[in-house]
Amino acid sequence: MKNIFKKMNEKVDFHFYASKDKQLKKTMTVKDFLALGLGTILSTSIFTLPGLVAAKFTGPAVVISFLLAAVAAGLVAMNYAEMASVLPFAGSAYSWISVLFGKFWGWIVGWALLAEYLIAVAFIAAGLSANVQGLISPLGWKIPNAFAFPLGTNGGVIDIIAVVAVALVTFILLRGDAETTKIANVLVVLKLLAIITFVVVGATAIKAQNYVPFFPKPHALSDGTQFVGGWSGIYAGISTIFLSYIGFDSIAANSAEAKDPQKTMPRGIIGSLLIGTVFFVAVSLVMVGMFKYSAYLGNAEPVGWALRQQGHVIIASVVQAIAVAGMLVALIGMMMAGSRLIYSFGRDKMLPKSMGKLNKKKIPQNALWIITAVGVVMGAVFPFTFLAQLISAGTLIAFMAVSLAMYPLRKREGKNLPKAAYKQPFFPVLPILGFLGSLTIFMGLDVQAKLYSIVWFVVGVIIYFAYGMKHADSALDESDVNTDEEINENL
Repeated sequence: MKNIFKKMNEKVDFHFYASKDKQLKKTMTVKDFLALGLGTILSTSIFTLPGLVAAKFTGPAVVISFLLAAVAAGLVAMNYAEMASVLPFAGSAYSWISVLFGKFWGWIVGWALLAEYLIAVAFIAAGLSANVQGLISPLGWKIPNAFAFPLGTNGGVIDIIAVVAVALVTFILLRGDAETTKIANVLVVLKLLAIITFVVVGATAIKAQNYVPFFPKPHALSDGTQFVGGWSGIYAGISTIFLSYIGFDSIAANSAEAKDPQKTMPRGIIGSLLIGTVFFVAVSLVMVGMFKYSAYLGNAEPVGWALRQQGHVIIASVVQAIAVAGMLVALIGMMMAGSRLIYSFGRDKMLPKSMGKLNKKKIPQNALWIITAVGVVMGAVFPFTFLAQLISAGTLIAFMAVSLAMYPLRKREGKNLPKAAYKQPFFPVLPILGFLGSLTIFMGLDVQAKLYSIVWFVVGVIIYFAYGMKHADSALDESDVNTDEEINENL
């Protein structure tokens, strides 16, 4: 038993990851990470969740939920910025926690992140499909229900558009990082133009009465469910929309491919979150101002719908077409992050080492195929609303772990770890606030999300003890796994 606990708490040497990740090409700049982060943050959620959350939980106060979620995410983003600058490794929180707390704890955090990426791919693909269908409906085109909806929803069998979207992004990613970031940068610019267009045009249709009451009271909705309302609704809204801000996590997962990560990572992580928050607030205010919040109930493409209802059919089509193209950036970001995480599992032999192999273009091809396969199945089968809170659960677990890891990181910076070019302010207060904020949001998730998180956790523990603990030892020799004292002696 003592040996088992010793293995669980073995810390991975910084130099091991630094050596292994040298094979990844260092091509990504601040501009690339901002594009990747904004593309992921301003993904399906900015075109869908403001309306859905307003209709079910908050009413016009949806903007408060977005702002409070941004504050909680910002506290964690500062942790991520410092972590990524000191430990620029593939796998982000998985690798960081393995270095700072031990391999078992790193695996648990990585396993939680894997759930985030897998579900996020499916969520974005499902939202993209809903917007495509909304885009083609004015033309009189309609996909048969069997191929337009996931299994068990409105007579659906498979969401074929979601399948095609994931397959297309896989093709883009296989072209290599340089080509992928060029495409992502162009698509992000187009997406920002689409969002700005919606805000400017939609603002002309705002009616002040739609903001009253700003904090609606609980009441029955037309679909038979209960509108939460008040501060309870804002709290529920925060837990649902927190997934909107996970884009900075996907940036960190690709930090091993950053040029000058000491400067690149903090700027990319914090910059994308700040810019993304401004756009979320603007879209939320305009959306609930155009129509009474209850009009968005069950609407998976509220931006296009709102513009069409105001008579802006052509503008709605243009905005939605660009938005759909822009959603591909979010898929690119999540599939890149997910494949790098699975690559890091294979690198460490926590999963079969074939997952850690790179092709001739230095792309983790095998890991990418796994993300593709699972994303296709989940995006085509599971309903859009079912996926939303499940993404937040895995993310929040990782956020809590990274917040706590700031304390051992600071103790080791400049000793057996590099010094950070960026340091989180107000240490040691802000990391614990980031932890408490993430914990509070996690507790606000619905029972189903928490239950699935527990099941996923149990599966991860079983995999670790059945495979990872046994095989990972062969990935690291004695010089790779040392105590802090031994590493200090070697430096």
